[in-house]
Amino acid sequence: MVVRNKVRLVAQGFCQKEGIDYEETFAPVARLEAIRILLAFAASKGFKLQQMDVKSAFLNGFIEEEVYVRQPPGFESARFLDRVYKLRKALYGLKQAPRAWYARLKSFLLKSVDKTLFLLSCGGDTLIVQIYVDDIIFGGSSHALVSSFAEQMSREFEMSLLDELQFFLGLQIKQGLEGTFVHQAKYTRDILKKFNMGDSKPITTPMSTNTALDADEDGEALDQKEFRGMIGSLLYLTATRPDIQFAVCLCARYQASPRTSHRQAVKRIFRYLKFTPELGLWYFSGSSLSLKGFSDADHAGCRIDRKSTSGTCQLLGTSLISWSSCKHASVALSTTEVEYVAAASCCS
Repeated sequence: MVVRNKVRLVAQGFCQKEGIDYEETFAPVARLEAIRILLAFAASKGFKLQQMDVKSAFLNGFIEEEVYVRQPPGFESARFLDRVYKLRKALYGLKQAPRAWYARLKSFLLKSVDKTLFLLSCGGDTLIVQIYVDDIIFGGSSHALVSSFAEQMSREFEMSLLDELQFFLGLQIKQGLEGTFVHQAKYTRDILKKFNMGDSKPITTPMSTNTALDADEDGEALDQKEFRGMIGSLLYLTATRPDIQFAVCLCARYQASPRTSHRQAVKRIFRYLKFTPELGLWYFSGSSLSLKGFSDADHAGCRIDRKSTSGTCQLLGTSLISWSSCKHASVALSTTEVEYVAAASCCS
């Protein structure tokens, strides 16, 4: 069933020349860590987060360069067929469109902490706003302040108010009195179905404790495209599943030349997901906001180049907001050196 028809005028940005038609094009995008920090902070303070979307966001940005476009087919002026339009605002397709939109939105918002995170303090009340291109998450200690912000945004831009935050960037978010639960259960079931693992036998761990993957040059070669698709899907799932971070990153090292043994390791991760599709992150209400970090590492754990692997995690109070598992860039000469490298990575 067709709900509505939609058409969009797109500029031919591939014809633009740097230094003439545009200068800077970079526009910051919120990291997943920043989003998790916001969720943990809001849960701690008891803020009820809401979400809204800016309609045709890139059309709101002003551009400084002189850019001309032909009259759109079917909308030419009968009197001025040989004329072109000079753009005052950005169009979809222009290289500077994302940056122009970010500049417009940033100028409207107030005090910037992160490039995509904004805070407003007013009479003892706090409003916090997180932007991700045209999606906006916001909440605060005062309902009046939150409502006022939503009204101001609606007056400045054409908005779609989506009410309470429940789904963002593939993350399912459930807010309650005791805290906030963030998970990717729907995404987990989708990728199990996509890679024909929906009927697989569940298992209780993502990887055996004695697993030691190597290049396996004598093993049967696999299709890179399929293997990389599986790894890419699992990597996005690590946005809320730190329990599979190490296993996924270990398997990801062999994307250039995957073998049967590597696929078996990946399939075990999927079998574990079959057993635990509902796992996620829990952010408690009233939790402290003290920042803590932990790190650990093996020594010469890689069987190919003898490099070490370290793992780190950072918590805001009791809320896990960031984690990593990565192989070191150089070979460590001692366990002490390995631990120093891991600790430095944890603090950076």
